[in-house]
Amino acid sequence: MKRLIALSVILLTSGYATAQEMPTAPYLPLELATKAAQAALDACTAKGFNVSVAVVARDGSTKTLLKADQSGPHTGDSATGKAFTSAAMGRDSAGLAQFIAENPANAGLRDMDARFVIQGGGLPIKSGEALVGGIGVGGAPTGDIDAECAQAGIDAIIK
Repeated sequence: MKRLIALSVILLTSGYATAQEMPTAPYLPLELATKAAQAALDACTAKGFNVSVAVVARDGSTKTLLKADQSGPHTGDSATGKAFTSAAMGRDSAGLAQFIAENPANAGLRDMDARFVIQGGGLPIKSGEALVGGIGVGGAPTGDIDAECAQAGIDAIIK
């Protein structure tokens, strides 16, 4: 009888010993995505540029899209594409454009996903070392200005 009880306890508790916990991973909450987008929009508006700002999650899904009054009709798609590109590739979109220009054998990256916009203005968003999303700005006169505004958005949420 003692053996049966001992065997039952082992069998019943063995599931606990081998059970694995669900993995946890950092993510970008909607509140922070919205805060970053607003800060980026405010930075560009302060410089006199009517832009759109998109923030996407790590999986590329759009968390928020803000479009300034009088921004061009193309700027929303541009911002979203730059944010998607940075989240998908884990790097700034201008750096990716330069990488392709310097390495023509990698030009196929431009066609890897129709959502890619490989121009300046997209930056990855990281929590520590973990990539959690991307932010993109479209509509300023240059990609460098778009990127400055995107950086202002990141600076508003990353301390």
